[in-house]
Amino acid sequence: MLHLHSLTRCRALLPSIQLRRVFFSTGASASSSVATASPDPHFLVEYLVNTCGFTADDASKVSKSRPRFRSAEKADAVLGFLKSQGLDGANLRKLITWMPKLFGWDVETNLAPKFKFLRDMGFSESDAVNAIMLHPAILSLSIQKTLLPKLKFWESLFGSKEILLKNLRKGNRFISNSIENVVRPNLNFLRDECGIPEERVSLAIKKHPSFIVLNPDTFRALVDRADGLGVPRGSRMFLWILYVLHAVSREKFEAQVKLMNSFGWSNSDFITAIKKYPQFLGLSIELLQRKMEFLVKDVGIAPSDIAYHPTPLGLSLEKRLIPRFRVMEILKSEGLWTSRNKIHGFLSSSGPKFLQKYVLPYQDMHPKLLEVLSCDV
Repeated sequence: MLHLHSLTRCRALLPSIQLRRVFFSTGASASSSVATASPDPHFLVEYLVNTCGFTADDASKVSKSRPRFRSAEKADAVLGFLKSQGLDGANLRKLITWMPKLFGWDVETNLAPKFKFLRDMGFSESDAVNAIMLHPAILSLSIQKTLLPKLKFWESLFGSKEILLKNLRKGNRFISNSIENVVRPNLNFLRDECGIPEERVSLAIKKHPSFIVLNPDTFRALVDRADGLGVPRGSRMFLWILYVLHAVSREKFEAQVKLMNSFGWSNSDFITAIKKYPQFLGLSIELLQRKMEFLVKDVGIAPSDIAYHPTPLGLSLEKRLIPRFRVMEILKSEGLWTSRNKIHGFLSSSGPKFLQKYVLPYQDMHPKLLEVLSCDV
């Protein structure tokens, strides 16, 4: 497996003459007629509108964070290089909005090495652009002093370069957080004070690294929230509950409790459902209400049964729950539905298993069963 330390072997950067050729071929130097030094406070606004397609209002907002911008020549070089790497249009405007200091950077020393680094990691041009848009901090970090050590650490934590790259391709913004001041304290807290085995922590972080980069005080408060629900720290669901809770505000949580109480859940039912399937907390109040109304009023499931078998709450209403309910109605109308059929298993089973058990045996008699399931299989 190719490891990150192999990336320290650097090839020569594009010579200056090649870079200039790339820049001018992009057409980004259209503003070269503008003076390279100007005290005009509207200089950057005009530049962003004329060369990047900003609206005047958006350009004005960006200009406030870059008041000393005066060099159109350097900006042309930066824009030309970014466009040559596949950044343009809305993505380019977003990046400039996030990091207007880009216009003060040197292409050969600040920007080109970062894109080369990403390519050496195994990213395609489009992957590199995606990584920059998801993790813009990459552009501002020193490769040798900061970026490479960070990525080595995360590769070790994830267990492989492939999982590292997978998470870099996602929106999990973990690169900009301090290892020593944030990540290690949280890891030590889970290990030393919560008693959670490292392999279990590693498994959770591989899928959801975002919760481990919370401020340590916020992280401890999150653990307190889970403790308050009566979830044992030794439970295998504990880390998944932490991940879900960190994305759910206290206000939303309280609104969900109130909603489920209106369907007949006790607070104990609510906690039972969280312990079994915490992902349902990620649903909007509106969607959670629609699913409960369907399951209780249309399908006829007792609310307490949903609390003990909450997985259907995570299934698509239009693509899974409604089509399978229609299949159930057909089976019932023909006397083919028995009391042995567990409704939560009926709704939650995988597509192939569902077909094998509930559709294929009756396909000749009821060819419409497959048509009903067109969204589900």
